Amino acid sequence: MVERILVTGGAGFLGSALVTRLVGLGHEVIVLDNGYRGSISRLNSIFSRIEYLEGDIRDKETVINAAAGCDTIFHLAFINGTKYFYEKPELVLDVGLKGALNSLEAAEKHKVGTYILASSSEVYQQPENIPTSENERAIIPNVLNPRFSYAGGKLISELLTLNYLRNKNIREIIFRPHNIFGPNMGNEHVIPEIVSKLRIASEKWSLKHAEIEIQGSGEETRAFCFIEDAIDQLVALYDKGSKGEIYHIGIDKEITIKSLIKEIARILDIDVSCRQTTLKSGGTTRRCPDISKIRSLGYIKEDNFLQGLKTTVSWYKSAL
Repeated sequence: MVERILVTGGAGFLGSALVTRLVGLGHEVIVLDNGYRGSISRLNSIFSRIEYLEGDIRDKETVINAAAGCDTIFHLAFINGTKYFYEKPELVLDVGLKGALNSLEAAEKHKVGTYILASSSEVYQQPENIPTSENERAIIPNVLNPRFSYAGGKLISELLTLNYLRNKNIREIIFRPHNIFGPNMGNEHVIPEIVSKLRIASEKWSLKHAEIEIQGSGEETRAFCFIEDAIDQLVALYDKGSKGEIYHIGIDKEITIKSLIKEIARILDIDVSCRQTTLKSGGTTRRCPDISKIRSLGYIKEDNFLQGLKTTVSWYKSAL
């Protein structure tokens, strides 16, 4: 069934990929974004097929007007990027909390059928169990650490969503993405940061050996999910997800940061060595999701990590 769908933050990395897929599926899509972290250029290939509204998620009237006539709201608007967590925590929280409240009020006012909230794997901080299920405890270990402005904002958004819509005839769903990556994701993420460091250390690719500085020992792990795999999962969640449920989006395959760096260097045909530094306070040493719940909706597991990494690294090599 064709729906009218509002995607807040639809010019962001994940949002633009979702919008592109939804348009391809025949839906009528409205994008609300103010361009602070998003880029309208990500939507160039489909721009004539969407309704683009430039506006701030913190302005209630803007959000309510954007949601008029919509069947579904995907609320993705937030301030991502680790440097923002440490340097602008007040902005992260302002956008996060006002955005959640405004989009929820819009969903109630227009009686949308489905409201889908983007949360984050950051809500687990340091998970006790690997792979991590959606039942893992969520925690803010230190309210004095500005890093947790992001995780705190996401947790409050989850609480708002589940409790505001609990008794409403709206299907509310939360998803927690785990390290989604791909071309044009922005520069404040681990993969583009590694490519940038290798570019500088190799003197713009002229040297075949590079030494780079890394946070921590390099034995810290993540489970990286290529953007197309993540969107496949989001479509499964949108089609079949249940009211009041939380789902992981990601791939259940860990890789150490040191191994990731070696893979990136191999793609770039560079020999690399790493110089260790202290892991920032609040950093997570290990992360890998259990994705059995999203697979129960019919998602057939894909893992395009290596091909996706090659595509992403090549994009950043040309872009930086």
